[in-house]
Amino acid sequence: MDTIQMLNLILVVILIAILLLGLIAVLLIFKMRKKKEPQDNQIKVKTQETRNNLITRDGKSIDSIYKFMEFDEILDNMIVRKNGKQYVMVIKCKGINYDLLSEDEKNAVESGFIEFLNTLRFPIQLYVQTRTLNFTELINGYHERIDDVANQIKKLTTQIENARKRGANELVDKLEFERRRKQNILEYSESITGYTEKLNESKNILQQKTYLVLSYFTSEFGDTSTYSKDEISDIAFSELYTRAQTLIRALASAEVTGTVLDSEELMELLYVAYNRDESEIYTLRNALNSEYDRLYSTAKDVMEEKKKRIEAQIEEEATRMATKGIIDADKKIREERSKEQRVRQRALEMIEENKSEMSNTLYEESKKQIKGVKEEKAPSKRVVKKNI
Repeated sequence: MDTIQMLNLILVVILIAILLLGLIAVLLIFKMRKKKEPQDNQIKVKTQETRNNLITRDGKSIDSIYKFMEFDEILDNMIVRKNGKQYVMVIKCKGINYDLLSEDEKNAVESGFIEFLNTLRFPIQLYVQTRTLNFTELINGYHERIDDVANQIKKLTTQIENARKRGANELVDKLEFERRRKQNILEYSESITGYTEKLNESKNILQQKTYLVLSYFTSEFGDTSTYSKDEISDIAFSELYTRAQTLIRALASAEVTGTVLDSEELMELLYVAYNRDESEIYTLRNALNSEYDRLYSTAKDVMEEKKKRIEAQIEEEATRMATKGIIDADKKIREERSKEQRVRQRALEMIEENKSEMSNTLYEESKKQIKGVKEEKAPSKRVVKKNI
């Protein structure tokens, strides 16, 4: 064997050794990564648990309210559940009184309902919610209209008084007729409002509302790893809305009207479901108007409020002081006028008592001086001369 063959053999052995060392290094790195992965998973699980659980001072965990409520959020007229894997849309149904229908009408409704069942190509759920009727908002609207009618009557009364002063009798008759009509409307409105308020005080009036619940799972359109959250939401909304419109058209054949609940109506539906007793006393609209869902104060600045109160007090005291000054000044003026009149009257009496001792000219001139009347020069002589 010559030298060249020996070198080639040594080179082959070295290459084989390098390959073996490379394989061993790859295996070692792979094993090390496997050991680290469980730790990373444990860390992720722990962080997820800390998000879902709250810790008290005693170290005890408290379940998050989201676990109890069983939904993530309300987005684009949909309820999002299971960490964005399920989207729910709800249809509110308004039916008819089946018992009051004739036989032919009942048969038509039944045929329409059969057609509705035949059109179903996806699962649905029926949800019935019983609520106590609350007429608070309706009553508030009645009161606003009553106040408006009362203001119109006051304006008509003012117009009638002005027309009477001008002597416009025809206009007075027209305005009085309009005022009587408004007065009748006011009395009727007050009676209806009182009756509605009595009904609202009774908690025995119940109403059943029927809903169709449609669900759509993201797994229905395959792998979602390549889609963003907004894209998934748009796809789910498009699919659910198409299904909802299909159901609404099918329900119309059974004389049942349906409407898709918007986000605010979904909030009210869930609010009543989770707060059945409280919702009869404190509605969702009152809670939102009171901003109980805010974590910050919307009150005005304390110093600004204090300044406004001080300004109001100053204005009130200044008005009171000005009123008192005017009253006192008027009283003083009246007293001075009364005193002056009494002095003048007594002076006239004294002249009358001494009339016999004075000439007629002196008597008349004295009275004029006391009364403050100056003798005017009569221009009659000049007029006579001109005429001559």
